[in-house]
Amino acid sequence: MAKQPRILAGETAAITGAARGIGHATARALLAQGMRVAIGDVDAEAAAATAAELGPSAVGLALDVTDRDSFAAFLDESERELGPLDVLVNNAGIMQIGRFIDEDDLTARRMVDINLHGVILGMKLALARMIPRDRGHIVNISSQAGKFGAPGGATYSATKHAVVGLTEAVRGELRLMGAQIELSYVMPYVVNTELGSGLGQARGFANLEPSEVADAIVEALRLGTVEVWVPKSGKRTNVLGAVLPRRLSEGMARAMKVDRVLADADTITRRGYEMRASRSEPGLGGAPEQPQIPSSAGE
Repeated sequence: MAKQPRILAGETAAITGAARGIGHATARALLAQGMRVAIGDVDAEAAAATAAELGPSAVGLALDVTDRDSFAAFLDESERELGPLDVLVNNAGIMQIGRFIDEDDLTARRMVDINLHGVILGMKLALARMIPRDRGHIVNISSQAGKFGAPGGATYSATKHAVVGLTEAVRGELRLMGAQIELSYVMPYVVNTELGSGLGQARGFANLEPSEVADAIVEALRLGTVEVWVPKSGKRTNVLGAVLPRRLSEGMARAMKVDRVLADADTITRRGYEMRASRSEPGLGGAPEQPQIPSSAGE
């Protein structure tokens, strides 16, 4: 018998990095399902403003995903105000792009701390609450760069590959334990957010709106989907690339300009985001702006 879609109304979700972009859209989509939502963000004022905009079933709270005490306090306060945690969406992440050989160590450390260690912390803290109740669902936001290494974003790609592997491994451990906790990872193409601004364009692919990713997250929660491609056609491309010889799959990627999406980024358009991202972890100072790959390279 097919599994019945889960009813989300009355449940509580916590979303990291939710003051803007995908996190904001996801909060709105979950509220539309009748959920209560805690919006966590390193920008506490923006989190509070977003919650006020979304209505009385949302709360905005300060959150530094790289700090265990901050993350624990965020979940504690979420549960105090909204009830036991049913869903955690690990959405917080940054993308600072440029050639790997030009990347400074502080930039690399910041991306690993936020994009990977933040997810690890969130999963550990959420599972400590969910396992005793034997229910809950964690959704980790990866990227299609988590399946295809993206030139111009090597460290970012590495963090998103790690999120996929982490989710699969922990999911296996939970099954061995007999726990009924659901895990999903979401892999969007480029999204029209500040993080996705100024990127190159692959042939045959259209940028996504944050609401499309949010709708995919809602569907994953309702159906228990593990591997979530946005758009769903991305999975077909991945399967085709996996079965073709490397020479052909790489030629296809070049023809479609998939390898230029990050490498051809417009540094002027991205400058504001890159500077904000460089200050996004309170424990670290701002890293210098990264040199970008010239658009003529490799053509």
